[in-house]
Amino acid sequence: MEIVLPDGSKKTLDAGATVADVAASIGAGLAKAALAGKIDGKLVDLTTPAHDGAAVEIITAKSPEALHILRHSCAHIMAEAVQELFPGTQIAFGPATDDGYFYDFLLPENISSDDFGAIEKKMQQIIKANEPFVREVVTIDQAKEIFADQRFKLEHIDDLADEQITIYRHGSFVDLCSGPHIPSAGKIGAIKLMKLAGAYWRADASREQLQRLYGTAFFKKAELDEYLHNLEEAEKRDHRKIGREMDLFMMRDEAPGFPFFLPNGMVLKNTLLDYWREIHRKAGYVEISTPMIMNKQLWMTSGHWDHYKDNMYSTVIDDEEYCIKPMNCPGGVLVYASQPRSYRDLPIRAGEIGTVHRHEMRGALHGLFRVRCFNQDDAHLFVRPDQLTDEIVGVVRLIDSVYQQFGFKYHVELSTRPDDSMGSDEDWEAAENGLKTALAELGMDYELNEGDGAFYGPKIDFHLEDSLGRTWQCGTVQLDFQMPLNFGLEFVDHDGSKKRPIMLHRVCFGSVERFIGILIEHYAGKFPVWLAPTQVKVLCVSEKSRDYAHQVAAQLEDAGIRVAVDDRDAKIGYKIREARSIDRVPYMIVVGEKEAEEGNIAVRDRSNETHPFETADFIAKVCEEIRTRA
Repeated sequence: MEIVLPDGSKKTLDAGATVADVAASIGAGLAKAALAGKIDGKLVDLTTPAHDGAAVEIITAKSPEALHILRHSCAHIMAEAVQELFPGTQIAFGPATDDGYFYDFLLPENISSDDFGAIEKKMQQIIKANEPFVREVVTIDQAKEIFADQRFKLEHIDDLADEQITIYRHGSFVDLCSGPHIPSAGKIGAIKLMKLAGAYWRADASREQLQRLYGTAFFKKAELDEYLHNLEEAEKRDHRKIGREMDLFMMRDEAPGFPFFLPNGMVLKNTLLDYWREIHRKAGYVEISTPMIMNKQLWMTSGHWDHYKDNMYSTVIDDEEYCIKPMNCPGGVLVYASQPRSYRDLPIRAGEIGTVHRHEMRGALHGLFRVRCFNQDDAHLFVRPDQLTDEIVGVVRLIDSVYQQFGFKYHVELSTRPDDSMGSDEDWEAAENGLKTALAELGMDYELNEGDGAFYGPKIDFHLEDSLGRTWQCGTVQLDFQMPLNFGLEFVDHDGSKKRPIMLHRVCFGSVERFIGILIEHYAGKFPVWLAPTQVKVLCVSEKSRDYAHQVAAQLEDAGIRVAVDDRDAKIGYKIREARSIDRVPYMIVVGEKEAEEGNIAVRDRSNETHPFETADFIAKVCEEIRTRA
């Protein structure tokens, strides 16, 4: 038979050759590194036979899917260890996750983190034994016999419609599973149990409460060590903790999901928005503001009511139902429709920092990352078809400049038509082609995310990578033929005919609140000078230098520098530690009697080095850093 490799080349093999045989035919090194495979795009075990004409790909540790397969296999090994250590354990489900895996158990007696050492030791023994994962296809009756003492598995089998189902055996352990798995346990390089939690069987609060045991696994110990280091660092950088320490924002039980910004937080927020306004003004945008509450009919016309009503808040005014806006788009549409438009008026680039409200389940709320009220840095562009590519290119370049300003790497996804879309096939094809053309012109690589577009159009999403390697979806460009159609938007073309504009939705920050949370963790609260709520803190050594400290602070403030004075009767070492660890100021000026007498200053930066400065020279240095947003 003949199979096709990812590079398009073809290989001839004996009928019935497996994925492992394909790897061996390419080379001994690949055969040793092979973990699983793909046949016609579907993940399979190495033991799976290929068929004539199949497209075959070999999965190794370098493949994107490899870690998920490894962790899936490790979930089985963890369950095997738990069953051996705690006889009578009932097993439920055990999937891999983005950062590890978990398994749900009903145990004879609840376990605690004190048991982690014994479980990990048993898992290491199982891994060292290096037994294979063996796939079997069985009938439902056979499966019921195999799992006769496992009541959760029996219940799950009753829900399966297939006459034949797959199981995997590994050592003493057997589980219902569709796979694939690594060839044998010895491929696992490093493991770590992470935490315990409660979980109801099938997420039903009326059913049994199980214990959910979380773990993670990597191919190499160094990768696990880096992951654990990043977790520890992420805990230190938690924006909720830093937000409290720096007096940036707070949350209250009286308003769950509705953040309160404190004075320092407002300085940070307004500085970000000043930057946003500056770059948009230079890029030819105008700023608008649209109402927070508009009637339900508007949201029905826009399509949001049908697709988003469960996340919308509503109220009644004069016996008519109104909605508190979850999006800014329909307001921007009404601004466009407020007067006749000519082809000469386009493109119109209308930006809005609009406050929106969206209902989130209380359990999903998380600091500034998941809130019910936030500011969206929206812009809506209304363009002619001949302007579309240039405008998308301009938007992408603007978003790129923003992320470079903050030191973010990013990757791009193109999301296509979802199942619940509105509009014609022709419009969707034109919209998707428009985005692809713009990305091609930019020479920008992107991942295709099938079926994840907005209900009104495809989109380009920007996924940021922060200083710990975590990714965040922030910026987006969405192309929309539907809303201009729904609202009957028009412009008069050069020949006097009426045409329909194309609408672009886009954000740079996304949710301003969420972006602030990301920045807090990205910088660990140590913002660059231009963003820092307090840019310089003046610390006086004693009462004798207090007046001079205030004189220096006044000079800085006159120059437009955000400055605070710590003139408390406290030891200078304590003041320095607090300014560095809690306030996280970029610069500290320490003034004592010597500085007061000589009329200069001693400046301590974040490297903890101290440098003597003339006050005027230091002011010039800080002002330049602010001006250039260094």
